[in-house]
Amino acid sequence: MEHNQLQSEKSDAPLDVLIMAAGLGTRMKSRKAKVLHEVDGRPLIEHVCRAAQQLNPSRIYVVVGHQAAEVEAAVTACVPSGLVSFVTQEQQKGTGDAVNAAREALANSDSTLLILSGDVPLVRANTLTRLFEQHRESKAAATILSTRLENPSGYGRVIRCAEGGFDKIVEHKDASEEERATKEINSGFYCFDTKKLFRALERVHPQNAQGEYYLTDVAAILRSEGEQVGIYLHPDARELSGINTRAELSEFENLVRRRTIRSLMVESGVTFIDPSNAYISSSAKIGQDCVIHPGVVIEGDTVIGDTCVIRAGTRITNSVLGNDVTIKDHCVIIDSRIDSKASVGPFAHLRMNARVAEQAAVGNFVEMKKSTLGKRSKSMHLTYLGDATIGENTNIGAGTITCNYDGRNKHETVIENNVKIGSDTMLVAPVRVGSGSVTAAGSVVTKDVPPDSLVAGVPAVVKKHLVERKDEQER
Repeated sequence: MEHNQLQSEKSDAPLDVLIMAAGLGTRMKSRKAKVLHEVDGRPLIEHVCRAAQQLNPSRIYVVVGHQAAEVEAAVTACVPSGLVSFVTQEQQKGTGDAVNAAREALANSDSTLLILSGDVPLVRANTLTRLFEQHRESKAAATILSTRLENPSGYGRVIRCAEGGFDKIVEHKDASEEERATKEINSGFYCFDTKKLFRALERVHPQNAQGEYYLTDVAAILRSEGEQVGIYLHPDARELSGINTRAELSEFENLVRRRTIRSLMVESGVTFIDPSNAYISSSAKIGQDCVIHPGVVIEGDTVIGDTCVIRAGTRITNSVLGNDVTIKDHCVIIDSRIDSKASVGPFAHLRMNARVAEQAAVGNFVEMKKSTLGKRSKSMHLTYLGDATIGENTNIGAGTITCNYDGRNKHETVIENNVKIGSDTMLVAPVRVGSGSVTAAGSVVTKDVPPDSLVAGVPAVVKKHLVERKDEQER
């Protein structure tokens, strides 16, 4: 009864996660740490952290070394600060040494420790969950996640005993010819009884060609002590593959892109004119009956509604588009919002929370920064709108500039409803143009304009209520 109770308690042990991310990755031929290279617009380490978080661990430990500060910044950008801790591997002496760097934090923990590599961007939370569940249900001291490769050159081999269970792991450089013929390889992912892991690590010594401390030796040590070591054989080798070279980085980028585009076509009803020439983030959402033309790049957590048309050469990043939006050729839209039935472009640039309201239009070579263009308003040509709020049914003439920067600070421009801004108007902020007003071409507006006024000249002369009186005369 007491033994069964202990086993039950052990099966309910909390889960900790340790991610190894200390290496430089010399085969990348880069000054940047390997886990900081990106796939699908995110660092490799972020993909692994996101998968790990879905298991609801008690804590995530990340082993850092090369460019530790940059790796920590990448992790904290996607993992809540209360969930993550960092440990430093001072010298890179192998995977066993990397795990041993966390000894002080973990050695006395009554947890299950899931160990991951930080350079495996395709690993799924479901796979990690199945590994953890098999480990817990079998009550093993260690469980190794393995897979099979037709060409396993360079990978550590999982050697099984005559009964089919675990015998040992042999690194490729240290393997015999017979062992190298084995196609089952070690993925570098493991579950351990945490206390048993660190006790076994004390017995690991560098007895290999590289003089490194291998974490893989722990499994053999545990087995020699009569502990159970399990193997979870996963059928999808690609999912468990790490990235070691620029060529592999490119291959994984293409794989993720193809999967994303196929899913959008098959499951979401999106048309791609040339699927091989579009680049779509896996986090993006695109609605039914949208049409994506060649050369389009959609990045980050962009959300696009139904029946939108995105034409060639456009880049959209972390932005929201409503329904029936048209984005014409060669636009750049970053951190912005475009409401339903609006149009943008060609050659427009929206950034820093720009907003184009319903049925509004932004045209050729118009830049909007931190500005709002109201319903049914238009800015069609060669214009800069910075720190501006523009009301409804307003027309911004070609060459208009909101002069928002005085050399030290940014200032706001407000243009109210039903305003007509003439071509080449300079609006020197802070300034407000009242509803129904008109500025003549080439005006320089330095003071607030009352409603229904005409503004003309340099410096501008305001003729109050002239627009209103003219309307009365016409009536």
